Amino acid sequence: MYIYHKRECDVKKCTALKLGKFRLAEIVYSIREIPRASLLLYPFCEDVLSPEDKEIASRGALAAIDCSWNQFQSERIPRSLAPRKLPFLLAANPVNYSVPYRLSTLEALAGALYILGFAEESSLLLSKVKWGATFLALNAEPLSLYSKAKSQKEIREIEKEYLSLYGIAGPERRS
Repeated sequence: MYIYHKRECDVKKCTALKLGKFRLAEIVYSIREIPRASLLLYPFCEDVLSPEDKEIASRGALAAIDCSWNQFQSERIPRSLAPRKLPFLLAANPVNYSVPYRLSTLEALAGALYILGFAEESSLLLSKVKWGATFLALNAEPLSLYSKAKSQKEIREIEKEYLSLYGIAGPERRS
């Protein structure tokens, strides 16, 4: 796994740097350092992550961008990367607890791993923070459903049910 770190966060609270410290991800400071053909978690793209993306992640790598939600500006994504956004998930981190889509980098990677069929690896990442079990508890049902979906279309249908359940008109993402 790779994390493009934009140096915008509080280093004491940074989950990306924590993953780097435990050697669970490689921290890079340029998006071009992410290997070609990698799956990049990017909340402002059109395609949603689904289990059918497992092959892309296995061939290349799984990558994320670590930046401040408050300072985020759209990033030019190299064509060699496959950008995917995560479907509806609730944050468990102390800063954005229970806020849809406002995941920390660790939560985003753990959620992606779970959806791609790597539940054990997802749990390993989440074990590095006090609130990791809470993330799994908050998202147990949607993660289970997403991981069994056969296509992006199925993921979107499941996501639509959760948006309706939480009274959200559509994905609340910053642009």
